[in-house]
Amino acid sequence: MAEFSLDLTEEQRDLRDWVHGFARETVRPAAAEWDAREETPWPVIQEAAKIGLYGFEFLANCWADPTGLSLPIASEELFWGDAGIGLGIFGTSLAVAAIYGSGTPEQLVEWVPQCFGTVDEPAVGAFCTTEPEAGSDVGAMRSRAVYHEATDEWVLNGQKAYATNGGIAAVHVVTASVDPSLGSRGQAAFVIPPGTPGLASTRKLKKLGLRASHTADVFLDDVRVPGSCLLGGREALEERLARARSGQRAASQAAMRTFELSRPTVGAQAIGVARAAYEYALEYAGNRVQFGRPIIENQAVAFAFADMRMEIDAARLLVWRASWMGRNNRPFTAGEGSMSKLKAGEVAVAVTEKAVQILGGAGFLREHPVERWYRDAKIYTIFEGTSEIQRLVISRAISGRQIR
Repeated sequence: MAEFSLDLTEEQRDLRDWVHGFARETVRPAAAEWDAREETPWPVIQEAAKIGLYGFEFLANCWADPTGLSLPIASEELFWGDAGIGLGIFGTSLAVAAIYGSGTPEQLVEWVPQCFGTVDEPAVGAFCTTEPEAGSDVGAMRSRAVYHEATDEWVLNGQKAYATNGGIAAVHVVTASVDPSLGSRGQAAFVIPPGTPGLASTRKLKKLGLRASHTADVFLDDVRVPGSCLLGGREALEERLARARSGQRAASQAAMRTFELSRPTVGAQAIGVARAAYEYALEYAGNRVQFGRPIIENQAVAFAFADMRMEIDAARLLVWRASWMGRNNRPFTAGEGSMSKLKAGEVAVAVTEKAVQILGGAGFLREHPVERWYRDAKIYTIFEGTSEIQRLVISRAISGRQIR
């Protein structure tokens, strides 16, 4: 019987140190500038591509880890550097996860490389599912996809909101309803190839945090794509719709499959933000002298750090558990994926807020990065399922009831 151990392997430690080095030397020094510019950090993305941190090969190597820990380890370190730039680099992985989760092997080979572009001309991908009138209520999606058999084309119409890389992506993955009568079970995911007419985005949205990451609404006006752009293929779609119409239990729909794959990794991002704020505030508290001694020597401050560290470590363990379960096809019978994202997101908000408080007036100034981390942290209780939605998923899983 193999010995049980929580030690990282040598490969995982090397990965952690490599990504941390890039975050320390390249990402963090550029963070304040790109946050202020509120622009996509293309030069940093290109640097990531040059060293092999941005591209499908990197993701494939992480996914090949049988423990499932490589991707959350890398995510935590990169987002320790900066969340806005981190999402600029890792935002494409959501589109890749959608193709991986719903597509055929042939679609994976065709479209994933185009999401990343080349080292000389890096590109990004976008996953578009949220809508203005259907945020957490995915079943209320209004975007429609209609199949035209004569031309073997799908025609998509609708609007998507808050899409990471929306409008600037080479490849957009869009979810749409093909049978509105089935609600969320009547939806499918489509690849919109580069340069397809009818897809437009008017402006980059101004945000509280993650300002270096491009977020925009995406409009679909008679967007025509070949039948081959339906992820999974038409035969698989028709089988799934037939099961749904007959009342049989069906696999989760496209958007939910993507979120299930990505939630623990998003939790790891939040942990990186929280850890950055904790470490910065801890160093500050050791140097800041008030009433004749460093403030860390005050019990109230010291206890705050004890709680911060405990919560960060607890969140990380939940993320690692969910990542291991997902990689090894263990079902989330108690909503473990949602647990990890919920805990990590709320820890990030609490820890960054406490870090600002410990720095006092200095924490409110832009010359210290804790104010940026505080702004960045808030999104982790909102996107890819709000904290309330995560609690709904968990409560339904543990009760077996359709809680509303």
